[in-house]
Amino acid sequence: MTSAVPGTLALLCFLSLTANAPGALAQQPAGNPKEKTTEIKIGYLRAHAPRLTLSLLDVPPRDEGVAGANVAIGDNNTTGKFINQKFTLDVTEIKPEADAVQAFDDLIAKGDRYVVADLSARQLLSIADIARDKGVLIFNVGATDDSLREEDCRINVFHIAPTRSMLADALAQYLMVKKWPNWVLLYGSHEQDHLYADALRRAATRFGGQIVAEKEFKDTGSARRTDTGATQIQQQISVFTQDLPEHDVLLVADESEVFGTYVPYRTWTSRLVAGTAGLMASSWHPASEQWGGIQMQNRFLKTTGRRMLSKDMSAWTAVRAVGEATTRTNGDDPRKISNYIRSDDFSVAAFKGQKLTFRKWNLQLRQPILVGDTKSVVSASPQEGYLHQVSELDTLGIDQPETKCVLK
Repeated sequence: MTSAVPGTLALLCFLSLTANAPGALAQQPAGNPKEKTTEIKIGYLRAHAPRLTLSLLDVPPRDEGVAGANVAIGDNNTTGKFINQKFTLDVTEIKPEADAVQAFDDLIAKGDRYVVADLSARQLLSIADIARDKGVLIFNVGATDDSLREEDCRINVFHIAPTRSMLADALAQYLMVKKWPNWVLLYGSHEQDHLYADALRRAATRFGGQIVAEKEFKDTGSARRTDTGATQIQQQISVFTQDLPEHDVLLVADESEVFGTYVPYRTWTSRLVAGTAGLMASSWHPASEQWGGIQMQNRFLKTTGRRMLSKDMSAWTAVRAVGEATTRTNGDDPRKISNYIRSDDFSVAAFKGQKLTFRKWNLQLRQPILVGDTKSVVSASPQEGYLHQVSELDTLGIDQPETKCVLK
Protein backbone atom coordinates (compact mmCIF):
# COMPACT_ATOMS: atom_id res chain seq x y z
CA MET A 1 0.00 0.00 0.00
CA THR A 2 1.21 3.47 -0.75
CA SER A 3 1.58 6.14 1.85
CA ALA A 4 -0.07 9.54 1.79
CA VAL A 5 1.51 12.03 -0.58
CA PRO A 6 1.40 15.60 0.68
CA GLY A 7 0.05 18.71 -0.96
CA THR A 8 -0.10 19.29 -4.65
CA LEU A 9 1.81 16.09 -5.43
CA ALA A 10 -1.03 14.06 -3.94
CA LEU A 11 -3.54 15.80 -6.19
CA LEU A 12 -1.37 15.19 -9.25
CA CYS A 13 -1.22 11.48 -8.38
CA PHE A 14 -4.97 11.53 -7.96
CA LEU A 15 -5.43 13.23 -11.35
CA SER A 16 -3.25 10.68 -13.11
CA LEU A 17 -5.45 7.88 -11.78
CA THR A 18 -8.78 9.31 -12.87
CA ALA A 19 -10.08 9.74 -16.37
CA ASN A 20 -12.02 12.84 -15.47
CA ALA A 21 -9.49 14.74 -13.37
CA PRO A 22 -10.81 17.72 -11.37
CA GLY A 23 -10.56 20.74 -13.58
CA ALA A 24 -8.10 19.04 -15.96
CA LEU A 25 -5.14 20.93 -14.53
CA ALA A 26 -2.90 20.11 -17.45
CA GLN A 27 -5.26 21.92 -19.78
CA GLN A 28 -5.75 25.02 -17.66
CA PRO A 29 -3.51 28.08 -17.82
CA ALA A 30 -2.55 29.83 -14.64
CA GLY A 31 -5.07 32.40 -13.50
CA ASN A 32 -4.52 36.04 -14.26
CA PRO A 33 -3.71 37.75 -10.93
CA LYS A 34 -5.26 40.96 -12.27
CA GLU A 35 -8.63 39.31 -12.75
CA LYS A 36 -11.10 39.30 -9.90
CA THR A 37 -11.42 35.97 -8.13
CA THR A 38 -14.90 34.44 -8.29
CA GLU A 39 -16.04 33.09 -4.94
CA ILE A 40 -18.28 30.06 -5.24
CA LYS A 41 -20.16 29.56 -2.00
CA ILE A 42 -21.52 26.12 -1.20
CA GLY A 43 -23.84 25.51 1.74
CA TYR A 44 -24.05 22.29 3.72
CA LEU A 45 -27.35 21.77 5.54
CA ARG A 46 -27.51 18.71 7.77
CA ALA A 47 -30.00 17.29 10.21
CA HIS A 48 -27.92 15.96 13.06
CA ALA A 49 -28.28 14.61 16.57
CA PRO A 50 -26.30 12.04 18.56
CA ARG A 51 -27.53 8.60 17.50
CA LEU A 52 -27.56 5.46 19.60
CA THR A 53 -26.47 2.35 17.71
CA LEU A 54 -26.44 -1.29 18.71
CA SER A 55 -22.66 -1.40 18.37
CA LEU A 56 -20.28 1.27 19.63
CA LEU A 57 -18.31 0.76 16.43
CA ASP A 58 -21.29 1.98 14.39
CA VAL A 59 -21.64 5.37 16.09
CA PRO A 60 -21.12 7.82 13.19
CA PRO A 61 -18.30 10.37 13.41
CA ARG A 62 -19.36 13.87 14.42
CA ASP A 63 -18.21 15.24 11.06
CA GLU A 64 -19.65 12.48 8.89
CA GLY A 65 -20.30 13.92 5.44
CA VAL A 66 -18.95 17.36 6.29
CA ALA A 67 -15.42 15.96 6.30
CA GLY A 68 -15.85 14.70 2.74
CA ALA A 69 -17.20 18.06 1.61
CA ASN A 70 -14.22 19.87 3.16
CA VAL A 71 -11.74 17.61 1.39
CA ALA A 72 -13.53 18.33 -1.89
CA ILE A 73 -13.40 22.07 -1.22
CA GLY A 74 -9.62 21.72 -0.98
CA ASP A 75 -9.53 19.78 -4.25
CA ASN A 76 -11.70 22.39 -5.96
CA ASN A 77 -9.48 25.20 -4.76
CA THR A 78 -6.32 23.45 -5.94
CA THR A 79 -7.83 23.55 -9.40
CA GLY A 80 -9.73 26.81 -9.01
CA LYS A 81 -6.66 28.95 -8.37
CA PHE A 82 -5.65 28.39 -11.99
CA ILE A 83 -8.84 30.06 -13.24
CA ASN A 84 -9.45 32.59 -10.46
CA GLN A 85 -12.10 30.59 -8.62
CA LYS A 86 -12.32 30.18 -4.85
CA PHE A 87 -14.67 27.70 -3.15
CA THR A 88 -16.01 28.02 0.39
CA LEU A 89 -18.29 25.86 2.54
CA ASP A 90 -20.94 27.08 5.00
CA VAL A 91 -22.15 24.35 7.36
CA THR A 92 -25.48 24.63 9.20
CA GLU A 93 -27.04 22.01 11.49
CA ILE A 94 -30.62 21.47 12.55
CA LYS A 95 -32.29 18.76 14.58
CA PRO A 96 -33.63 15.70 12.74
CA GLU A 97 -37.27 16.72 13.18
CA ALA A 98 -36.77 20.48 12.87
CA ASP A 99 -38.14 22.79 10.19
CA ALA A 100 -35.42 23.20 7.55
CA VAL A 101 -36.79 26.32 5.86
CA GLN A 102 -35.28 28.97 8.12
CA ALA A 103 -31.87 27.36 8.13
CA PHE A 104 -32.00 27.09 4.36
CA ASP A 105 -33.00 30.75 4.01
CA ASP A 106 -30.05 31.71 6.21
CA LEU A 107 -27.66 29.90 3.89
CA ILE A 108 -29.13 31.64 0.86
CA ALA A 109 -28.78 34.98 2.63
CA LYS A 110 -25.03 34.28 2.85
CA GLY A 111 -24.87 33.95 -0.92
CA ASP A 112 -24.85 30.16 -1.21
CA ARG A 113 -26.30 29.03 -4.52
CA TYR A 114 -25.40 25.36 -4.19
CA VAL A 115 -26.54 23.41 -1.13
CA VAL A 116 -25.39 19.95 -0.11
CA ALA A 117 -28.33 18.52 1.84
CA ASP A 118 -28.13 15.76 4.43
CA LEU A 119 -31.78 15.84 5.42
CA SER A 120 -34.81 13.60 5.70
CA ALA A 121 -37.12 13.31 2.71
CA ARG A 122 -39.68 15.53 4.43
CA GLN A 123 -37.13 18.25 5.18
CA LEU A 124 -35.70 18.10 1.68
CA LEU A 125 -39.11 18.52 0.08
CA SER A 126 -39.85 21.50 2.33
CA ILE A 127 -37.00 23.49 0.77
CA ALA A 128 -36.92 22.09 -2.78
CA ASP A 129 -39.47 24.44 -4.34
CA ILE A 130 -38.13 27.46 -2.43
CA ALA A 131 -34.68 26.63 -3.79
CA ARG A 132 -36.02 26.28 -7.34
CA ASP A 133 -37.73 29.68 -7.20
CA LYS A 134 -34.49 31.28 -5.96
CA GLY A 135 -32.27 29.58 -8.54
CA VAL A 136 -30.52 27.35 -6.01
CA LEU A 137 -29.29 23.81 -6.76
CA ILE A 138 -29.57 21.11 -4.09
CA PHE A 139 -27.38 18.01 -3.92
CA ASN A 140 -28.97 15.27 -1.82
CA VAL A 141 -26.36 13.19 0.02
CA GLY A 142 -28.50 11.75 2.82
CA ALA A 143 -32.00 10.66 1.81
CA THR A 144 -32.24 7.30 0.03
CA ASP A 145 -36.02 7.50 -0.52
CA ASP A 146 -37.00 6.45 -4.03
CA SER A 147 -39.97 8.84 -3.86
CA LEU A 148 -37.62 11.83 -4.04
CA ARG A 149 -36.49 10.63 -7.46
CA GLU A 150 -39.93 9.58 -8.58
CA GLU A 151 -43.30 11.18 -7.76
CA ASP A 152 -41.62 13.91 -5.64
CA CYS A 153 -38.72 14.66 -8.00
CA ARG A 154 -37.61 18.25 -8.63
CA ILE A 155 -35.59 19.71 -11.50
CA ASN A 156 -33.16 21.49 -9.16
CA VAL A 157 -32.45 18.53 -6.84
CA PHE A 158 -29.55 16.26 -7.83
CA HIS A 159 -29.25 12.98 -5.95
CA ILE A 160 -25.78 11.74 -5.02
CA ALA A 161 -26.87 9.20 -2.41
CA PRO A 162 -28.07 5.95 -4.01
CA THR A 163 -31.68 4.93 -3.55
CA ARG A 164 -32.89 2.01 -1.48
CA SER A 165 -33.82 0.29 -4.74
CA MET A 166 -30.26 0.70 -6.06
CA LEU A 167 -28.81 -0.77 -2.87
CA ALA A 168 -31.28 -3.67 -2.86
CA ASP A 169 -30.70 -4.39 -6.56
CA ALA A 170 -26.93 -4.41 -6.08
CA LEU A 171 -27.23 -6.95 -3.28
CA ALA A 172 -29.77 -9.07 -5.18
CA GLN A 173 -27.56 -9.24 -8.27
CA TYR A 174 -24.68 -10.55 -6.22
CA LEU A 175 -26.79 -13.15 -4.44
CA MET A 176 -28.18 -14.39 -7.75
CA VAL A 177 -24.71 -14.58 -9.31
CA LYS A 178 -23.67 -16.72 -6.34
CA LYS A 179 -26.76 -18.89 -6.94
CA TRP A 180 -28.28 -18.19 -3.53
CA PRO A 181 -31.85 -17.47 -4.71
CA ASN A 182 -34.00 -18.39 -1.69
CA TRP A 183 -34.34 -15.69 0.93
CA VAL A 184 -36.07 -15.10 4.25
CA LEU A 185 -36.84 -11.44 4.95
CA LEU A 186 -36.68 -10.05 8.50
CA TYR A 187 -37.74 -6.42 8.80
CA GLY A 188 -38.21 -3.84 11.54
CA SER A 189 -41.39 -2.08 12.47
CA HIS A 190 -40.39 1.49 11.54
CA GLU A 191 -41.23 3.27 8.27
CA GLN A 192 -37.68 3.23 6.91
CA ASP A 193 -37.43 -0.51 7.64
CA HIS A 194 -40.61 -1.12 5.65
CA LEU A 195 -39.28 0.96 2.75
CA TYR A 196 -36.06 -1.03 2.54
CA ALA A 197 -38.04 -4.26 2.85
CA ASP A 198 -40.16 -3.11 -0.11
CA ALA A 199 -36.95 -2.47 -2.10
CA LEU A 200 -35.75 -6.01 -1.34
CA ARG A 201 -39.09 -7.47 -2.43
CA ARG A 202 -38.87 -5.50 -5.67
CA ALA A 203 -35.30 -6.72 -6.23
CA ALA A 204 -36.37 -10.32 -5.69
CA THR A 205 -39.09 -9.98 -8.33
CA ARG A 206 -36.76 -8.18 -10.72
CA PHE A 207 -33.84 -10.62 -10.58
CA GLY A 208 -35.53 -13.93 -9.87
CA GLY A 209 -35.00 -14.30 -6.15
CA GLN A 210 -37.60 -16.04 -4.00
CA ILE A 211 -38.63 -14.65 -0.62
CA VAL A 212 -39.85 -17.84 1.01
CA ALA A 213 -40.87 -16.27 4.34
CA GLU A 214 -41.11 -12.91 6.11
CA LYS A 215 -41.13 -11.87 9.78
CA GLU A 216 -41.45 -8.46 11.39
CA PHE A 217 -39.37 -7.63 14.47
CA LYS A 218 -41.42 -5.29 16.65
CA ASP A 219 -39.63 -2.43 18.37
CA THR A 220 -40.79 -2.58 21.98
CA GLY A 221 -38.93 0.57 22.98
CA SER A 222 -36.20 -1.09 25.03
CA ALA A 223 -32.97 0.67 25.91
CA ARG A 224 -31.17 -1.52 23.37
CA ARG A 225 -27.69 -1.94 24.84
CA THR A 226 -28.61 -1.87 28.52
CA ASP A 227 -31.80 -3.94 28.68
CA THR A 228 -30.42 -7.24 27.42
CA GLY A 229 -27.15 -9.06 27.86
CA ALA A 230 -25.36 -11.22 25.32
CA THR A 231 -27.01 -14.41 26.57
CA GLN A 232 -30.52 -12.97 26.32
CA ILE A 233 -29.85 -11.54 22.85
CA GLN A 234 -28.54 -14.89 21.66
CA GLN A 235 -31.67 -16.64 22.89
CA GLN A 236 -34.04 -14.01 21.52
CA ILE A 237 -32.62 -13.98 17.97
CA SER A 238 -32.34 -17.74 17.92
CA VAL A 239 -36.00 -18.16 18.85
CA PHE A 240 -37.05 -15.41 16.42
CA THR A 241 -35.39 -17.23 13.51
CA GLN A 242 -36.68 -20.68 14.45
CA ASP A 243 -39.12 -22.66 12.28
CA LEU A 244 -38.22 -20.85 9.06
CA PRO A 245 -38.47 -22.71 5.74
CA GLU A 246 -35.32 -23.82 3.97
CA HIS A 247 -33.42 -20.80 2.63
CA ASP A 248 -30.00 -19.65 1.42
CA VAL A 249 -29.83 -16.13 2.83
CA LEU A 250 -31.42 -14.24 5.69
CA LEU A 251 -32.17 -10.69 4.52
CA VAL A 252 -32.38 -8.01 7.23
CA ALA A 253 -34.16 -4.67 6.77
CA ASP A 254 -33.39 -2.70 9.95
CA GLU A 255 -32.43 0.86 9.06
CA SER A 256 -33.72 1.98 12.46
CA GLU A 257 -31.01 -0.04 14.25
CA VAL A 258 -33.23 -2.06 16.58
CA PHE A 259 -32.17 -5.69 16.03
CA GLY A 260 -30.19 -6.16 12.81
CA THR A 261 -26.68 -6.05 14.25
CA TYR A 262 -27.61 -8.93 16.57
CA VAL A 263 -28.70 -11.30 13.79
CA PRO A 264 -25.38 -12.64 12.38
CA TYR A 265 -24.04 -15.71 14.24
CA ARG A 266 -27.15 -15.95 16.45
CA THR A 267 -29.65 -17.50 14.03
CA TRP A 268 -31.29 -20.88 14.60
CA THR A 269 -29.66 -22.32 11.47
CA SER A 270 -26.29 -21.38 9.99
CA ARG A 271 -27.12 -19.05 7.15
CA LEU A 272 -25.56 -16.03 5.48
CA VAL A 273 -26.99 -12.70 6.67
CA ALA A 274 -27.27 -9.73 4.28
CA GLY A 275 -29.08 -6.40 3.97
CA THR A 276 -28.52 -3.86 6.74
CA ALA A 277 -26.36 -6.39 8.61
CA GLY A 278 -23.74 -8.90 7.54
CA LEU A 279 -23.17 -8.47 3.81
CA MET A 280 -24.22 -4.91 2.98
CA ALA A 281 -24.51 -2.77 -0.14
CA SER A 282 -23.23 0.81 0.05
CA SER A 283 -22.04 3.63 -2.16
CA TRP A 284 -18.53 3.49 -0.64
CA HIS A 285 -16.46 1.32 1.67
CA PRO A 286 -13.67 2.45 4.01
CA ALA A 287 -11.52 -0.41 2.72
CA SER A 288 -12.02 0.33 -0.99
CA GLU A 289 -8.68 0.73 -2.74
CA GLN A 290 -9.30 -0.18 -6.38
CA TRP A 291 -9.49 2.34 -9.23
CA GLY A 292 -7.21 4.78 -7.43
CA GLY A 293 -9.29 4.56 -4.28
CA ILE A 294 -6.20 4.13 -2.12
CA GLN A 295 -5.11 7.67 -3.05
CA MET A 296 -8.48 9.05 -1.96
CA GLN A 297 -8.39 7.00 1.24
CA ASN A 298 -4.90 8.19 2.13
CA ARG A 299 -5.66 11.84 1.46
CA PHE A 300 -8.86 11.64 3.49
CA LEU A 301 -7.13 9.86 6.37
CA LYS A 302 -4.33 12.42 6.42
CA THR A 303 -6.81 15.31 6.42
CA THR A 304 -9.39 13.99 8.89
CA GLY A 305 -7.64 11.33 10.95
CA ARG A 306 -10.25 8.66 10.16
CA ARG A 307 -11.50 6.45 7.36
CA MET A 308 -13.87 7.62 4.65
CA LEU A 309 -17.51 6.52 4.93
CA SER A 310 -20.29 6.45 2.34
CA LYS A 311 -21.72 9.82 3.31
CA ASP A 312 -18.25 11.39 3.17
CA MET A 313 -17.85 10.13 -0.38
CA SER A 314 -21.32 11.34 -1.36
CA ALA A 315 -20.57 14.82 0.00
CA TRP A 316 -17.15 14.81 -1.68
CA THR A 317 -18.79 13.86 -4.98
CA ALA A 318 -21.43 16.58 -4.65
CA VAL A 319 -18.87 19.33 -4.06
CA ARG A 320 -16.64 17.96 -6.80
CA ALA A 321 -19.61 17.96 -9.20
CA VAL A 322 -20.03 21.69 -8.56
CA GLY A 323 -16.30 22.21 -8.99
CA GLU A 324 -16.18 20.25 -12.22
CA ALA A 325 -19.17 22.09 -13.67
CA THR A 326 -17.93 25.57 -12.73
CA THR A 327 -14.53 24.77 -14.20
CA ARG A 328 -15.94 23.48 -17.46
CA THR A 329 -18.39 26.37 -17.84
CA ASN A 330 -15.89 28.89 -16.46
CA GLY A 331 -18.55 30.61 -14.41
CA ASP A 332 -20.88 30.60 -11.42
CA ASP A 333 -24.34 30.70 -12.97
CA PRO A 334 -26.54 28.02 -11.33
CA ARG A 335 -28.70 27.81 -14.45
CA LYS A 336 -25.70 27.08 -16.67
CA ILE A 337 -24.32 24.71 -14.04
CA SER A 338 -27.62 22.81 -13.91
CA ASN A 339 -27.81 22.55 -17.68
CA TYR A 340 -24.23 21.35 -17.91
CA ILE A 341 -24.59 18.72 -15.18
CA ARG A 342 -27.67 17.34 -16.96
CA SER A 343 -25.92 17.30 -20.34
CA ASP A 344 -24.06 14.47 -22.08
CA ASP A 345 -20.79 16.36 -21.58
CA PHE A 346 -20.79 16.09 -17.80
CA SER A 347 -19.18 13.36 -15.74
CA VAL A 348 -17.38 13.17 -12.43
CA ALA A 349 -14.65 10.76 -11.34
CA ALA A 350 -15.25 9.16 -7.93
CA PHE A 351 -12.80 6.23 -7.72
CA LYS A 352 -15.33 3.62 -8.82
CA GLY A 353 -13.80 2.44 -12.07
CA GLN A 354 -15.77 4.63 -14.45
CA LYS A 355 -17.08 8.13 -14.95
CA LEU A 356 -20.33 8.88 -13.15
CA THR A 357 -23.23 10.71 -14.77
CA PHE A 358 -26.74 11.75 -13.78
CA ARG A 359 -29.87 10.04 -15.09
CA LYS A 360 -31.68 12.67 -17.09
CA TRP A 361 -35.13 11.43 -16.14
CA ASN A 362 -34.78 11.83 -12.35
CA LEU A 363 -31.33 13.37 -11.70
CA GLN A 364 -30.03 10.35 -9.78
CA LEU A 365 -26.27 9.78 -10.00
CA ARG A 366 -25.42 6.54 -11.77
CA GLN A 367 -22.79 4.69 -9.79
CA PRO A 368 -21.45 1.24 -9.01
CA ILE A 369 -22.54 -0.07 -5.61
CA LEU A 370 -20.01 -1.85 -3.41
CA VAL A 371 -21.03 -5.05 -1.62
CA GLY A 372 -18.99 -5.83 1.46
CA ASP A 373 -18.75 -6.73 5.12
CA THR A 374 -17.17 -4.78 7.97
CA LYS A 375 -13.63 -5.51 6.78
CA SER A 376 -13.52 -5.60 3.01
CA VAL A 377 -15.21 -5.08 -0.34
CA VAL A 378 -16.58 -8.45 -1.48
CA SER A 379 -17.85 -7.37 -4.89
CA ALA A 380 -19.17 -4.44 -6.91
CA SER A 381 -22.50 -4.26 -8.72
CA PRO A 382 -23.75 -4.22 -11.42
CA GLN A 383 -22.57 -7.81 -11.70
CA GLU A 384 -21.18 -9.24 -14.90
CA GLY A 385 -23.94 -10.45 -17.18
CA TYR A 386 -26.56 -7.88 -16.20
CA LEU A 387 -26.80 -5.90 -19.43
CA HIS A 388 -28.64 -2.73 -20.35
CA GLN A 389 -29.22 -0.92 -23.65
CA VAL A 390 -27.91 2.40 -22.27
CA SER A 391 -25.70 1.70 -19.26
CA GLU A 392 -25.23 -1.37 -17.06
CA LEU A 393 -25.45 1.06 -14.14
CA ASP A 394 -29.12 1.49 -15.00
CA THR A 395 -29.77 -2.10 -13.94
CA LEU A 396 -29.56 -0.68 -10.41
CA GLY A 397 -32.66 1.15 -9.25
CA ILE A 398 -35.66 2.44 -11.16
CA ASP A 399 -35.05 2.59 -14.90
CA GLN A 400 -36.46 5.20 -17.28
CA PRO A 401 -39.39 3.08 -18.55
CA GLU A 402 -40.52 2.61 -14.94
CA THR A 403 -40.11 6.17 -13.70
CA LYS A 404 -42.90 8.28 -12.29
CA CYS A 405 -40.77 11.41 -12.32
CA VAL A 406 -41.85 14.52 -14.18
CA LEU A 407 -39.16 17.12 -13.60
CA LYS A 408 -40.58 20.54 -12.81
